[in-house]
Amino acid sequence: MAAEKKSFALRVDAAMMKAIEKWAADEFRSVNGQIEWILHNALKEAGRVKEKKDPGGGPPES
Repeated sequence: MAAEKKSFALRVDAAMMKAIEKWAADEFRSVNGQIEWILHNALKEAGRVKEKKDPGGGPPES
């Protein structure tokens, strides 16, 4: 079952948005997907999110 997603408005300056758009294009992601990836990695690095284990009990997803 997929996690429920919530939407909200995010305001960023034009230069930051341009940089995110370029980064997303470079990695073949949507801007929304890129922002989610950035936030997830920041949370993981800060120890604020637990990694899920696969159903087979293997190593955490990266």
